[in-house]
Amino acid sequence: MTDTASEPLAARMRPKSLDDFAGQTHLIAEGRILRKIIDSDRIPSMIFWGPPGVGKTTLASIIARKTNAEFITFSAVTGGIKEIREVMKQADINRNFGTRTILFVDEIHRFNKAQQDAFLPFVEKGSIILIGATTENPSFEINGALLSRCKVFVLKPLSVDELTGLLRRGLEILNVKADDEILRAVANFSDGDARSALSLLEMAAINSDNGEITPEIIEQCTSRKSLLYDKNGEEHYNLISALHKSMRNSDPDAAVYWLARMLEAGEDPLYIARRVIRFASEDVGLAEPSALSTAVAAYQACHFLGMPECSVHLAQAVIQMSIVPKSNAVYTAYNFARDDALKSMAEPVPLQIRNAPTKLMKELDYGKGYKYAHDYEEHLTVMECLPESLRGREYYHPSEMGGEIHYRKRLASIKDWKEKHKS
Repeated sequence: MTDTASEPLAARMRPKSLDDFAGQTHLIAEGRILRKIIDSDRIPSMIFWGPPGVGKTTLASIIARKTNAEFITFSAVTGGIKEIREVMKQADINRNFGTRTILFVDEIHRFNKAQQDAFLPFVEKGSIILIGATTENPSFEINGALLSRCKVFVLKPLSVDELTGLLRRGLEILNVKADDEILRAVANFSDGDARSALSLLEMAAINSDNGEITPEIIEQCTSRKSLLYDKNGEEHYNLISALHKSMRNSDPDAAVYWLARMLEAGEDPLYIARRVIRFASEDVGLAEPSALSTAVAAYQACHFLGMPECSVHLAQAVIQMSIVPKSNAVYTAYNFARDDALKSMAEPVPLQIRNAPTKLMKELDYGKGYKYAHDYEEHLTVMECLPESLRGREYYHPSEMGGEIHYRKRLASIKDWKEKHKS
C-alpha cells in the first residue's frame, strides 16, 4: 500500500472524479461538452491547452479511470521517435483485438515536427486516440495536419475563489489553521495555478508554529512583503487606475512606480500589458502610431518570458506611453460612430459598396456605381460610403498633437478635394 502522506500535497489532493475537480466549469459542469465526452467514454483526439497547474494532467488521469480503453502516458520531455514507434506498434496490436488505445502526451509542444508527424498516420487510421497537454498556443506549436484531427479545449486559470476552496481542503489534510485573508493572499500569489497554491500552503504549514499559518510565515515563504494585495479587490482597481492616469498625465516616474507596485505584489503582467495596449489607442492613437506596436510587443514579451524578466519590457512600454503626445480622437471617433450604429442598425448598405459575387446580385444593382479609388489620379473619389441618413456625418477629429498634425492636414485636403469635385 502506497504511503500517500509522503507525497506532495498537490499529489494527495489530485481529484479522482469530475465531481471533485476544481475549476474549468465551462468544460466539465453538468451538461458541458467535455463532461459529456468523458461520462460517455466517447473520447476523441484532443488537446488540453492552458497554463500550468489548471488540471490538464488531472483531467487525463480522470479519463484514464473512466475509459474502457488502454491508457498510455507518454512524456514529450523523455520520449523520442523510437519510443513513439514502440507505443504505436502496441496500439496496432490492441486495435486488432478490438481494444482502443488512448495516448496521453504531456507537454506535446516540446515534440519537434518529425516527432509529431510520427503520430499522424496512427491518429488518422484510428489506432490511437491522442490527448495532448500544452501550455503553448497549439496553433503555433502543433502541426496543422495533427491539430486539424484534434478537438482543442482551452483550460483557464483557476479563480481566487476556486483556489481558496482548494486551500481550505488542504488545511484539513495538513491539520493546520489559517484565516481566509491568508488563503486569499496565497490564491492571489499563485496566479490561477492550483499546484503552486497547494505547494506554497504546504511549505507554510511545515514552517508554522502551533499549527497556525500567519502572514509572516507566508511572507517568509514567498519573499513578497506585498502579498496581501488583492487582485480582485478595490486596491487592484485603484492601482491600475493610478497607472493609467499617470501615463495619460505624461508622468513616466509615477507610471513606472505604479507598475512596480503592481508587479511586485504579484499582478499578472499580461493583465497590465493588455491595459497598456488599450491605452495606446485610447489615449495616444494616431498622435504616435508606433505606441500600439510597442504595447503589443510588450505583451508578447510578457507571454514569452514571464516575470521577473518581462518587467523591463513593461517598463519600457509604460515610459514610452507616458512621454509620447496624447490624443483621444480615435477613442471618441469610435464612441460617436457606435452611438449612431446602435440607432441605425436597420440602415441598408449603399448599393455602390455592396458585394456582388453572383449574377442575381449584379442584376439587382449590387456594386453599381462603385468607383475603385486606385483607378483615379488622386486615388480619391466622391463616392458616398455612409448610409443615406448619415450623409455628411464626421466622427474622427484629429488633434494638433504629434503625428495627428499630419493626419489633420491630410484629412482637410481630402475633404477639400471631395468638395471641389462633387459636381
